[in-house]
Amino acid sequence: MTPPESDAEPAPDAAPLKLVLFDCDGTLVDSQHMIVAAMRDAHAAHGVPLPGRDRLLSVVGLSLPEAFAMLSQGDLAYPIEALVDAYRNAFTRLRNAEPPEPMFDGAWEVLDTLRRRDDVVLGMVTGKARRGVDRVLKAHDMEGWFATIQTADDAPSKPHPAMVFQAMKEIGARPEETVVVGDTTYDVSMALQAGASALGVGWGYHEVAALERAGADHIVHRFDEVPAAIFDLLARRRAIAG
Repeated sequence: MTPPESDAEPAPDAAPLKLVLFDCDGTLVDSQHMIVAAMRDAHAAHGVPLPGRDRLLSVVGLSLPEAFAMLSQGDLAYPIEALVDAYRNAFTRLRNAEPPEPMFDGAWEVLDTLRRRDDVVLGMVTGKARRGVDRVLKAHDMEGWFATIQTADDAPSKPHPAMVFQAMKEIGARPEETVVVGDTTYDVSMALQAGASALGVGWGYHEVAALERAGADHIVHRFDEVPAAIFDLLARRRAIAG
């Protein structure tokens, strides 16, 4: 027997998924004081001249081995592995002795708003180790806010796109539904290689001009500009896709 047709209206289509992947250092939290101090201690421990502050901040976002390899400028005598270990020890000691890295103005509030939306999934893609990420989340009462967290423990260093690919696979998101928010050219390159949109932020450790040259789809200068920029970028991708 054929069941009678229903008079009910068909359910509306669910809102398109939006996967928003945030970098951590330089995007969510301002850790430059602690990073520079740990770099200084690590270099001093091994008698290696300390690069200038701008150069130190230029490698933030890379995993530690890649960061020190870049700082070495090809010098085979540069003790990369020893500096990585010394940096980790110094950073842990500083973090335990000092207040947690502060969040940038408006970051917490914007994240809290985004995570409450039914059509947004938050994720993190960072050169930090997972242990460092967990400490940041706990310090700022954000545990459980990010549905996917990709760290230097899980994937090749930025700008390799593996972190974004892994995050999209975990969530079931497509590149055109994904935005990476970050402060460095490594974030921009990573996003674009993965086919995602790249939203640069102007308060971090790489200059705005560098983000523009790297191909950022848009750049914001205050955290309260982030949500509108995300939705605009995704709307543009949907329009292009037809």
